[in-house]
Amino acid sequence: MHFQLTEEQQLVRANVREFCQKYVEPIADAVDQEPRFPSENVKRLAEQDWLGIPYPQEYGGAGADYLTYIITIEELSRACATTGFIVEVNTSLACFPLYKFGTEEQKKKYLVPLCKGEMLGSFALTEPGAGTDVAAGLSTAVLDGNEYVLNGTKMFISNSPVAGVFIVFASTDKSKGPKGLSAFIVPAGTPGIKAGEHQNKMGIRGALTAEVVLNNCRIPKENLLGQEGQGFKIAMMTLDGGRIGIAAQALGIAQAALDESIRYSKERVQFGKPIASLQPIQWMIADMATDVEASRFLTYYAAWCYDQGLPYAKEAAMAKLKASETAAHHTNRAIQVHGGIGYIKGQKVERLFRDAKITEIYEGTSEVMRMVIAGSVLR
Repeated sequence: MHFQLTEEQQLVRANVREFCQKYVEPIADAVDQEPRFPSENVKRLAEQDWLGIPYPQEYGGAGADYLTYIITIEELSRACATTGFIVEVNTSLACFPLYKFGTEEQKKKYLVPLCKGEMLGSFALTEPGAGTDVAAGLSTAVLDGNEYVLNGTKMFISNSPVAGVFIVFASTDKSKGPKGLSAFIVPAGTPGIKAGEHQNKMGIRGALTAEVVLNNCRIPKENLLGQEGQGFKIAMMTLDGGRIGIAAQALGIAQAALDESIRYSKERVQFGKPIASLQPIQWMIADMATDVEASRFLTYYAAWCYDQGLPYAKEAAMAKLKASETAAHHTNRAIQVHGGIGYIKGQKVERLFRDAKITEIYEGTSEVMRMVIAGSVLR
């Protein structure tokens, strides 16, 4: 395996970084503090063809590899974790199941506009009583003639207030447990589906997250995604790839914390010299740099496995575990480097600290990642 990025990948990184400097960073604080959805930048991302990067051009994507997509999420998240996550939800969680399990008609109808950014997608799996335990979900789908009737409540559903289409999971046969779970395509505006008010989160505050209620929501039979009973498989495969995206988000946050710590330690003078010359600060920054690079190698390797058609569930779990815990720990250290000023609202490290925590929770907690890894190496 080569450790050097291709010229194309390096060019994409440079282009995304330039885009972030021009459009993303200038509004990142406002997106966090108001909070507000960065709709103007989502539109610009669509114009750059960055909402469907790893999917074929025939379906509206950019036709690039998964590593290129991961680099894009990393750079976006380095500037604004909210923006990186909005793209990740659309690309990893909404587009992937349609691309992998959708019929040709479903791809043309839903995948193409998602990749082109004509609408955003949402992934409705989690329920109030079913987070990690997906099989405990209470949502149901009953076939009534040529329609499925969906009922249930979903919780913590990202992009839902602005979504054009939902990938919804509901049980078609409760007696079968996980094997009775099925996946459905539900367009926004369908009678019986409604997203609630945006939840006021600690971090990634501009990424809209809400409850989604299904009340006798009727959809055509042809909106079944895959086959009945494939829902659990679809969800797990989608989350495996999504975890690489969250690893990239966490990596971007951690890199930003390192960047800010290096900058501030060179500027801040104490005892007549920059604090970068003090050994305790040097050690904190050395640990940050080491863990960021380790996270980058694990994340890029997981993306490389995806591109090569190799198994990547364990690799994705390792990348997410390491990158998210690196982000959580070292944004804390970045505040320590900054001292009292780092604890003040409006400081980037304070925002990074709040943004980092969620990466240890969504799309599989750190505890679940350890279960996945252990299950793989101990079998």
